[in-house]
Amino acid sequence: MAVEVVMPKLGMSMKEGTVSVWNKEVGETVNKGESIASINSEKIEMEIESPAEGTILDIKVSEGEGVPPGTVICYIGEGNEPVEEKKARDNQSKPKKERKKISPVARKMANSANLDIDTLVGTGPGGRITKEDVLHALPEREEKKQNETEHQPINMMRKTIASRMMESLQTSAQLTITMKADVTQLTNLQQQLNGTAIARYDTKLTITDFVAKAAILSLLEHPAMNSQYHNGVLETFENVHLGIAAALDNGLAVPVIQHAERLTLIELAKSIKLYGQKAREGKLLHDEIQGSTFTLTNLGAYGVEHFTPILNPPEAGILGVGTMYDTPVYRDDELCKGTILPLSLTFDHRVLDGAPASAFLSTVKAHLEEPISTLL
Repeated sequence: MAVEVVMPKLGMSMKEGTVSVWNKEVGETVNKGESIASINSEKIEMEIESPAEGTILDIKVSEGEGVPPGTVICYIGEGNEPVEEKKARDNQSKPKKERKKISPVARKMANSANLDIDTLVGTGPGGRITKEDVLHALPEREEKKQNETEHQPINMMRKTIASRMMESLQTSAQLTITMKADVTQLTNLQQQLNGTAIARYDTKLTITDFVAKAAILSLLEHPAMNSQYHNGVLETFENVHLGIAAALDNGLAVPVIQHAERLTLIELAKSIKLYGQKAREGKLLHDEIQGSTFTLTNLGAYGVEHFTPILNPPEAGILGVGTMYDTPVYRDDELCKGTILPLSLTFDHRVLDGAPASAFLSTVKAHLEEPISTLL
């Protein structure tokens, strides 16, 4: 008996899911637990695994099509007989295509130019396609190529990101300030700790881990930044639920580390790596992308220095991290090589003004420039 595969419900608020891509076609065999399709809803993308061993009998939902949770997206059954019957019915229902009449010379010219014969209009006797018909179609084909525009359907994740970014810009008073932190000591400390961190905890410490820890400590010192303004109400949080933006092939996910203030540097680093991996594999749960009070985003890997992060509504702040670079700096009147880390803070001016926002960013900078503070 055929098994129904339905669109899962990824959280209480989910109203629609979209099939991003089918990994299997009708007639292909699948093993239980094998990935048969990718789906997405809002900011979650995940794989759909086959609930049984068998054959894909029918695909009910096309790629790019959105359907409510619980909708049957395909059927899996035993054997090939149902598939062959379906193909037979489809073949019977399709009218036979009428063969195009075309002269041998015209056919040869069309094949050489990669022209689809079915698109040509014949002006010869009985609608026969002639050499002149092919010559007439060539310039039209080239003109059409020049005017062609690629159209791609926007998946649910991209639509959600677009909607949230527009909402963020339209409903908040955003301002971005920048600073540069001298992280020469930090990079030295990172190198000293990594041997032990890898050997003892199987975790490599990154600059992002240190910045995240510095941001958490700074949020505890400046609670106004750890707040949200929503529907005319300002809510300030005692706990830090840190969102870490993760770039995906087809969008962006922001997994949330709950109660990040309770974690040691190693525990924080492990959490960042775990959620980043789950985001890339499309395995984030709905609850794991909800409830952030502040967000961290890093474009350093792309060579970006300062940039303008957009608030993750309804949060009051988001910290952007740029790429590190070496430059000459003065220390005790001596010129030496230093490593600089650009920081970009976007904050909601409705919640706090430039001075307290600058004080928060200065505290982040201080923790990074005295990195031992992130360990105590």
